[in-house]
Amino acid sequence: MHHVIMDDNIRLDAELTMPSSSKVEVPLCIIIHGFTGNKEERHLLAVSDMMNEIGMATLRVDMYGHGKSDGEFKNHTLYKWLNNAMAVIDYARKLPGISRIYLCGHSQGGLTVAMVGAMKRDQISGIIPMSPALMIPEQARAGNILGLEVDLHDGLDEYTSKDGWTLNSNYVRVARTIYPEEEMKHYKGPVLIVHGEADQTVPIDLVRESSKCYSNCKFVSVPEDSHCYDYHLDTVVEEIRKYLIENKWNV
Repeated sequence: MHHVIMDDNIRLDAELTMPSSSKVEVPLCIIIHGFTGNKEERHLLAVSDMMNEIGMATLRVDMYGHGKSDGEFKNHTLYKWLNNAMAVIDYARKLPGISRIYLCGHSQGGLTVAMVGAMKRDQISGIIPMSPALMIPEQARAGNILGLEVDLHDGLDEYTSKDGWTLNSNYVRVARTIYPEEEMKHYKGPVLIVHGEADQTVPIDLVRESSKCYSNCKFVSVPEDSHCYDYHLDTVVEEIRKYLIENKWNV
């Protein structure tokens, strides 16, 4: 079911899918894509389908400047995404037939749910960061964004990567102010982190170390898999499914 969620005057495109259930209320997981991604990516659809099968509703959302949502990609920032995510949570909490809210995000979406889950910790029952790009702020402070060298002293308003994407320098300015671990440590609910051991985008050792900020976290590494789970997506989905059922997120 198609939904449009407003964050001030920004229209966020979303897809709500409900499980086949006779229950009056079901838990819902908000699913957020990563940098340059969208809500229709195969790894997100696979996780969403699995959640629906075990009794959870899902709300997949295109964030500012991505997919079918408003805004230009080059103008998105982590502040805008955090505001988007909070607006989506507020919207989801008003949906009929929803008992609890969970968060799941991939890459930059993983960073987003790790941050906003702590910011709205009284409203979020659990978090699943998938390959979370927790290193973005630190890289920005060191003058690098996902392989793109940036220097705020050069006076440039925009930076363009070898892959062809362009970012406003405000993305860098915002990222440099964010310290994920300082926020994450305030979240005391259950957390599952899933990460490919062959991830060339987000270093697994960095995320494993950051996961220690959580007091209730399970860290699952997937051997020989990439940032977007190109080789063992079935293993990723099964690990998440087992965790959800064992911890009764689906009831």
